Amino acid sequence: MPYYIGDVIRDERTLVARTPEKFREAGIEVRLESTVAAVDAAQGRARLTTGELLPYDVLVLATGAESRLPAGPGFDLPGVFLLKNLADAIRIKAHLNRSACRKAVVIGAGFIGMEMCEALRDRGMETTVVHRGELPVARWDAEFAREIVAALERNGVTFLADTELHGIEAGTSCPLKVMTSRGPIEADLVLVAVGIAPNVTLARGMGLRIGATGAIGVDAQQRTSAPNVYAVGDCCEVYHRVSGRWAYLPLGDTANKQGRLAGRTIGGRPAAHPGVVGAQSFKIFELETAATGLNEAEARQAGFDPVGDVFWGNAIAGPFGKRKLGLKLVADRASGKLLGAQAIGETGAVGRINTLSAALWSGLTLDEIGYLDLAYAPPFGGAWDVIHHAAQRLQRKR
Repeated sequence: MPYYIGDVIRDERTLVARTPEKFREAGIEVRLESTVAAVDAAQGRARLTTGELLPYDVLVLATGAESRLPAGPGFDLPGVFLLKNLADAIRIKAHLNRSACRKAVVIGAGFIGMEMCEALRDRGMETTVVHRGELPVARWDAEFAREIVAALERNGVTFLADTELHGIEAGTSCPLKVMTSRGPIEADLVLVAVGIAPNVTLARGMGLRIGATGAIGVDAQQRTSAPNVYAVGDCCEVYHRVSGRWAYLPLGDTANKQGRLAGRTIGGRPAAHPGVVGAQSFKIFELETAATGLNEAEARQAGFDPVGDVFWGNAIAGPFGKRKLGLKLVADRASGKLLGAQAIGETGAVGRINTLSAALWSGLTLDEIGYLDLAYAPPFGGAWDVIHHAAQRLQRKR
């Protein structure tokens, strides 16, 4: 959606995976703008806000996540937006198109906030990020989070770290004024992107088990604690293969897989979700950045004694031009087993992380990764890839 707002994608219809008409052609009834008020799991029926009762044999909860709002006044003012769905993106783009917007403030520095910085700068807007933490994107360790800050600043984004938000007021030179611990910031548009939380309102009302993460607890076939009730997507937990624990990782590809596996089981072809390693990526101006598995703090929380190291090398062989690529590996000190990886660079970061995701999935050690058989050609990398160098160096360090 940030790419649509930034005009990289012009037609919002290309962002719709399947229209109601396509569902109906497949024999699936779609009821838009219909809200379920409550579910009686014992009786097997859902009650709409209109009072209508819908009986069911099997129920799938795909209630998604809710955007968090910071404390303070002014978040209902015109020009203040969340970005939760396509409708939000259309409203933001319409606001930008009909207004002489010059200044934007992004509250929060997660994935959506970072991608929106690029979208807003692509539209020529003066952009400021207000973040209560020291560094953006908590999933990334400090070594690479600082690279993200540098990319923001190179591209004209002001990053205000360690800044508390007090609220939003009507502005003077601009329609809005963001009140912070560093003083007021005038803005034509404010995007609030401080994170999401699983939408478990219906699930709680049904008495379903809620996991330690705050999301709906499920088993490997997406079953909840109630008979014939399943949950998929951003409202439920997923098993993390590296930590060995159930986690909350609201990612689009994970939601797709959970939905398909639940559908297979309901349709009589049972399948179990094998879990995830938590691979993620995003683009921030000229940089690819990606991560998989656990960072050092997460590894310690999971009970490991982690050791980590950052290796800087070239994404492609020297004669084809030096393209700097940073790769951080995290491993278990005792066993040498890979626990996680992060990468950042102009090219090659996502490909390396995808490779290391497969290594994590398979439980490979640093010694094994250091000699992986990888495709070699000078335009794409050296005979000894950055992955080899990073794994061998961390193996020596532990």
